[in-house]
Amino acid sequence: MWLASFRSLLCKCFIPRWLGLCRLIKTTLIPLERRMLLAMLLNLVLASFVFLSFIRDGSAGITSSFIRSEWPAVDIPLDHEAFAVPKGYNAPQQVHITQGDYDGKAVIISWVTTEEPGHSHIQYGTSENKFQTSEEGTVTNYTFHKYKSGYIHHCLIEGLEYETKYYYRIGSGDSSREFWFKTPPKVDPDSPYKFGIIGDLGQTFNSLSTLEHYIQSGAQTVLFVGDLSYADRYQYNDVGLRWDTWGRFVERSTAYHPWLWSAGNHEIDYMPYMGEVVPFKNYLYRYTTPYLASNSSSPLWYAVRRASAHIIVLSSYSPFVKYTPQYMWLKEELKRVEREKTPWLIVLMHVPLYNSNGAHYMEGESMRSVFESWFIEYKVDVIFAGHVHAYERSAVTGIHYLTNQHLFT
Repeated sequence: MWLASFRSLLCKCFIPRWLGLCRLIKTTLIPLERRMLLAMLLNLVLASFVFLSFIRDGSAGITSSFIRSEWPAVDIPLDHEAFAVPKGYNAPQQVHITQGDYDGKAVIISWVTTEEPGHSHIQYGTSENKFQTSEEGTVTNYTFHKYKSGYIHHCLIEGLEYETKYYYRIGSGDSSREFWFKTPPKVDPDSPYKFGIIGDLGQTFNSLSTLEHYIQSGAQTVLFVGDLSYADRYQYNDVGLRWDTWGRFVERSTAYHPWLWSAGNHEIDYMPYMGEVVPFKNYLYRYTTPYLASNSSSPLWYAVRRASAHIIVLSSYSPFVKYTPQYMWLKEELKRVEREKTPWLIVLMHVPLYNSNGAHYMEGESMRSVFESWFIEYKVDVIFAGHVHAYERSAVTGIHYLTNQHLFT
């Protein structure tokens, strides 16, 4: 109500008087420099009044009733129950799933065994405790400085039915564990779906609050915009150790809901003082993506279609200028978008193309200069990013940009 009155006052009283003052300044015998200064001040005052008159709500709107608890932003102690190791000899742990193909009829299930490789197969079916089918996966491990990882398993399950709940079992004997997941509806413009957006998660008490909030949100899949474990804040063997704790920490969600991964700066793990100079080593061994399904040459950039959305994942920390593999791939992937099937075109990246926060200000400018014209041409609906630990949303050239810390659904 007060805004309507303010606009009326602005139009009826202030603007006419402002114009009169401008004419008075122009015709009064005042030194030129002083006249110019007065004119500039009046223009500044007018601009401020116009801006304020069109602000609808000083809080810029409320998107959620969720209020974060005042948890300390420190890493959870290693002996906390959030990092509990599952019981049993060589029991599978750090279980996580992601989409395994282009259209949502496959999943990749990953897990770690610590004592020995054990079996790398999965039993699954559509009824609880009845596993009619099995699939064999792969197993690998790696070293990082003097840390030696557990045995990392990845298993692709294909040919699933849409909108179906599947139960699966991994491991053997008393140490086996059972979980479930739901496949998305078919790729269709009328298929409703709810995503959770998480970024810069880490393993603090705030991270635990975020994870619990996502689980309660009713969302079906996480679009993760980079910075997983923050293990690079540690040194030597503790780096690998904190990748393990993070995998157990998020398992309460990742074993049931697909998380679509993108990499951030905290996944690079470039540590020459430890003799570790291969970027993304910990991340790429542990977290796989369906990159081959979208003709990508790297797990760091890829695309999937899920329900009514076409989702493109980019890598802020891989080469992206003209003629590089990521550049050439994106150029072709954008041509594959079928808006009659997937009316939502979503792009994920770690570094925002726009942000006004002082933290990491304009770090995305180089990628913006390369890709923004394509995003405009193909009418991208929304770009989700992380990196800046503050929530911000912008609308520029018809594209909605959302910078996210932790959770947005």
